[in-house]
Amino acid sequence: MFRLPEFDALRTLSRDGRLLFATRTVRLFAYGFLAIVLGLYLSAVGLTDSQIGLVLSLTLLGDAVISLPITIIADRFGRRRMLMIGAGLMVLAGVVFALTNDITLLVITAIIGTISPSGNEVGPFLAIEQAALPETTTNAQRTQVFAWYNLLGSFTTGLGSLAGGFLAQALQNSGQTPLNSYRVVIIGYGILGAVLGMMFTQLSEAVEVAKTTAPTLQSLFGLNKSRKVVYRLSALFMLDAFAGGLVVQSIVALWFNKRYGVDPAVIGSIYFGANFLAGLSALAAARVAARIGLINTMVFTHVPSNFLLILVPLMPNLPLAIIVLLARFSISQMDVPTRQSYTVAVVDPAERSAANGVTSIARTVAAALSPGLTGALFNAGWLSVPFFAAGGLKLVYDFLLYRNFQAIKPPEEQKA
Repeated sequence: MFRLPEFDALRTLSRDGRLLFATRTVRLFAYGFLAIVLGLYLSAVGLTDSQIGLVLSLTLLGDAVISLPITIIADRFGRRRMLMIGAGLMVLAGVVFALTNDITLLVITAIIGTISPSGNEVGPFLAIEQAALPETTTNAQRTQVFAWYNLLGSFTTGLGSLAGGFLAQALQNSGQTPLNSYRVVIIGYGILGAVLGMMFTQLSEAVEVAKTTAPTLQSLFGLNKSRKVVYRLSALFMLDAFAGGLVVQSIVALWFNKRYGVDPAVIGSIYFGANFLAGLSALAAARVAARIGLINTMVFTHVPSNFLLILVPLMPNLPLAIIVLLARFSISQMDVPTRQSYTVAVVDPAERSAANGVTSIARTVAAALSPGLTGALFNAGWLSVPFFAAGGLKLVYDFLLYRNFQAIKPPEEQKA
């Protein structure tokens, strides 16, 4: 009987593995649901473009500040407990953002709560979940498991974007003000955070790790043997994340609204298509990586996607801008499962959780610095500059990644 290796990889998942796939579904749907309207909501409550950029930056920065200690102590104090705390911070952010337009309260909540302006992963969830996934499969199937994990996230982010945009538009068509329609979406985000928390309670003891002695100062971040490679990867990932932060989903949604007057339903449809293509590309990445290697896949698919990103604001009309954006998404996410797989493959197995935590937080901190800059550029009327800067910096990242890591092979690529 003919069997696809991608489906063979899925069959290795335990009950906890399947549940972690389910929690990712709910979480990424919530992130996509919110990201489409977040920038529009902040604009509707009276914030300037610069203030919106500040809030979005502090949202990502605060996420890093809160998530780092949660990630570090997760293995010692319980992964389930830390995941539930992350879900509680989602609820907090949704409730406060829905109830106030006071910028001080918004900033405080942006720092403390868990909220995604990009539609991508934020919070402690990803690092903890990714530490467990490699244990459910072999080295040969590891990238395929991560590919499914990312495909699922992309699809559900797209569905969330579609649902959030259409819900806001439907409420406006029924007579609600734009502000009230966006507020309903944000309340829905908080409700989904509560659902996520309840799902985490169903994880078994198998997701926990054996208790160890408290870490020494030397291993404060849980890194010993892998410290050098993790720090080098983190530095490069920060460059990539800073560039990506210039064009997070909320910012691009605001750009489409400012440039072409596009309503939320259309923006949601654009991002549904974009995330659908990104999901397919993530699954294809595993097969490409099996042929040319993880680093080559990360670089050779990323370079053309960055040129397409630069072209988006140069398009003379809305349809062409959408086509180029969709073309970019069709290959831009192939580096994500390969990056995740590569990171856990080249570090010591006992340090995977810490490595995921450090690299994820590094990306989040770097991405937090960008939206404020984009907001200032928008405020000055330079709507195209963030696209140019993001694409250019990502090309620099690709060059440096290939130069520094092309020779460092994961186990499945090493010659016997």
